[in-house]
Amino acid sequence: MAKAKIHSCETMGALDGPGIRYVLFLKGCPLRCAFCHNPDTWATSSGEEKSAREVADDVIKYREFFKSSGGGFTASGGEPLLHSEFLVELLQILKSANISSAIDTCGSVDITENIEKIVDLADLFLLDIKHLDSDLHKNLTGKSNEKILKFLEYLASKKKEIHIRIVLLNGISAEENYIVNLAKFLKKYSTISRIDLLPYHTLGVKKWEALNLPYKLDDSALVSTDKAERIKKIFESEGFFTTLQ
Repeated sequence: MAKAKIHSCETMGALDGPGIRYVLFLKGCPLRCAFCHNPDTWATSSGEEKSAREVADDVIKYREFFKSSGGGFTASGGEPLLHSEFLVELLQILKSANISSAIDTCGSVDITENIEKIVDLADLFLLDIKHLDSDLHKNLTGKSNEKILKFLEYLASKKKEIHIRIVLLNGISAEENYIVNLAKFLKKYSTISRIDLLPYHTLGVKKWEALNLPYKLDDSALVSTDKAERIKKIFESEGFFTTLQ
């Protein structure tokens, strides 16, 4: 039976997919995003190990809340797709229990046989787009965006519903010319049903300090409310349902 390292879970989540959701945060991530507010999820050396069956049994307890709210299960992290064998088993159990599932992912993974199975099993993908420019992406996250864009293409080819998440960083990912180009780029993917804009915040800085990690960003990356609203309108002008979180 497949097992994975668990960081934590949220049993009444409302921000990681539709309705009330059971959100499972798994350990490990291939990226090192400069704006990450959960750097404590990066390493896999700690965390409680649980089997897919153990997690599924706990999720199923909340089935009535999912039914009444249109919710379900969301795998998050860290990067949940690093635990592909575990997720295949877990999603199969949840599917047999008629519980819908979502994957909150950075998309920086190889498309293996298990990843293909997960794509088939999951109902929704919450996909982060850090930046379209590969060099800027590498500066922000430590890796290029090649795998992420390939994963986006793969999800679209499989007709999977996608919510795109974009962290807005002043001077980097919140410049309006870039946003116009990004909106036009995303327009070609017909299965994108929603854009979630997340203005940069500094709530995770204390976690970086606690882990003795150097934090590179400062208040200059903060985006004004007016600018965030203008960016929202750009996406809406391209026909996207857009939220500002």
